[in-house]
Amino acid sequence: MIEIEIKKGSIIEVEAEAIVNAANSYGYMGGGVAGFLKRTCGDEVEKEAIEKAPIPVGKAIITSAGKLKHKFKGIIHAPTMERPGMSIPAENVFKATYGALEEADKNGIKSIAIPGMGTGVGGVDKKTAAELIIKAISEFKPKNIKKVILVDIDEEMVRSFEETLSKFKQNKK
Repeated sequence: MIEIEIKKGSIIEVEAEAIVNAANSYGYMGGGVAGFLKRTCGDEVEKEAIEKAPIPVGKAIITSAGKLKHKFKGIIHAPTMERPGMSIPAENVFKATYGALEEADKNGIKSIAIPGMGTGVGGVDKKTAAELIIKAISEFKPKNIKKVILVDIDEEMVRSFEETLSKFKQNKK
């Protein structure tokens, strides 16, 4: 069972071995968390992601953390959409989260930070995204991952994570 922690704040401030970027299949890092990570970590991260593209929705790739490599082993790029700027079906949130977990686990990552996936440009409502992210984590059978930190700067997303996790724990009893 993976431990789940929820935090309000910046994804680059968490204590995790890797962080997740809700990407597009081409690896371009334009808006939202991707744009923030590109500005913070440097253009080299986007260049690495593009070199490994195309990345199908449901799969993920790992790149260096660029300027943050002293803090993170890598950034996991998990596409929620094929092309930049697409609105997406909600199930892409589940597929992208599961793909991110698979990539992290395959690379020996023990702790990973995941933001609200698909809730920006993708257009998935925060409650639905939280449910699908937590569902993916609960269904994943890890070999290496011990902890997932769900993190977002958006208060509504954090609240959706907290409410969903609370309901999930009650239903497991």
